[in-house]
Amino acid sequence: MIIGIGTDLANIERIAATLERFGDRFRNRVFTETEQRKAERRRDVAGTYAKRWAAKEACSKALGTGLRMGIAWKDMSVRNLHTGQPVMEVTGWAKQRLDDLTPPGHEAIIHVTLTDDHPWAQATVLIEARPK
Repeated sequence: MIIGIGTDLANIERIAATLERFGDRFRNRVFTETEQRKAERRRDVAGTYAKRWAAKEACSKALGTGLRMGIAWKDMSVRNLHTGQPVMEVTGWAKQRLDDLTPPGHEAIIHVTLTDDHPWAQATVLIEARPK
């Protein structure tokens, strides 16, 4: 069963300007070390960050809270499987919220998809509760 869905659209140029203006202060506040390593290796650094920004926003919406109620940016993290498929990992209050949403006898599966078409980056997150 679906227990949450969220989507977000981010402007890559806005993220590029924020990176230019705030640099590491912005990176370290919003993105995990894994996300930063991935983005900094890419040709489109700002686009990679923008997709992850959108994924965090979408995940917070799928959790039913938005970025409030104690969820921190770094409580949600995107990494890629060896196939390139993005996966969302949650920790801290985001994990607690996910556990609270998940019915007994079920496990939560977070699906995430990312795309971009300059100047836009988009992410959709769907949270599924699957019987154990």
